[in-house]
Amino acid sequence: MKTNSQTQLALLSATLVAALFTGCATQKSCYLNKPQAFGATPDGTPVSLYTLKNKNGVEARIMTYGGIIQSLKVPDKNGQFGDVVLGYDSLNGYVTNTPYFGALIGRYGNRIAKGHFTLNGVTYTLATNNVPNSLHGGVKGFDKVVWQAKPGCSEAGQTLELTYVSHDGEEGYPGNLTVKALYTLTADNAIRLDYTATTDKDTVANLTQHSYFNLAGQGDILNHEVYLNADKFTPVDETLITTGELKPVEGTPFDFRKPTTIGARIGQADEQLKFGKGYDHNWVVNHPMGELGLDARVTEPTTGRVLEVWSTEPGLQFYSGNFLDGVITGKSGRVYQFRNGFCMEPQHYPDSPNHDNFPSVVLHVGETYHNTIIYKFLTK
Repeated sequence: MKTNSQTQLALLSATLVAALFTGCATQKSCYLNKPQAFGATPDGTPVSLYTLKNKNGVEARIMTYGGIIQSLKVPDKNGQFGDVVLGYDSLNGYVTNTPYFGALIGRYGNRIAKGHFTLNGVTYTLATNNVPNSLHGGVKGFDKVVWQAKPGCSEAGQTLELTYVSHDGEEGYPGNLTVKALYTLTADNAIRLDYTATTDKDTVANLTQHSYFNLAGQGDILNHEVYLNADKFTPVDETLITTGELKPVEGTPFDFRKPTTIGARIGQADEQLKFGKGYDHNWVVNHPMGELGLDARVTEPTTGRVLEVWSTEPGLQFYSGNFLDGVITGKSGRVYQFRNGFCMEPQHYPDSPNHDNFPSVVLHVGETYHNTIIYKFLTK
């Protein structure tokens, strides 16, 4: 027979479990998973790895270091599951040598020319970690910090809320910026990322996600077919900084308005392709900023896997893995060669703080930054 205290404890435990599932469509659509220890940073900060699952068997493993999607397993047309993102089996690779595999990016995704911008009459100086420019938030951007994690559940699916406070002056940026990044693995096989941020001093913010995808799971990505919902792109100079022009894609290798393989035109004698060593450019997407719209659709014909990219952002950086060079040995001992992965990074345009004709990236005191990115997986 149970004592009153045992009964109360059992009721309390049941209440806590039920509370965790509050908001879920059904308890079967969400799962309780204890975080896995995933090593520690060089300063001794412990890192955890959380696993999100849905009822279809799709699984996303996300670490507190950099908010990195370490693994993302989705089915192919035959129902066989495979990991479609590049990365490492252990924390050490991410800490010592990574081209932003799977990471949350901030404060400013992409490049800022010569590491300078002016806001409210004050010029701010950033690290030029991509000489001569600043890239992805600097030397220690959001991809290299440990975020506070809170697992949970919503009507859409299992969630992981990550929080980080970037202090005034960090990497040269003004204001204490409080950022929340909410990952949701949905019932329709999408990994959704909802960013919110506030500041106590006017600043700039441009947050994105930097997963490297390979829908075949291995090999180069040149036979992946890409559709981009964009009529224009932003050309760059030899340092990969935007010129300020919005150039029509018509008649260029940057026209993906009809599905085209990545490899079809990537080797053409085009100055922009030469500068980027392939595709490493921002496209101006054809949906209103702030409204969720389709940016891209990528199809891998042998597996039948399809990736749709949806966002609220005005631009999409498509990167074809041009700087992968066989130096990195990743998961399962796989060596990542030239163009073994591609990135689709919804964001504001590169170097926007220095171009008045681009949509503003200024976040004012009293405002809340919002940004939604969805990577949805289907088969055909």
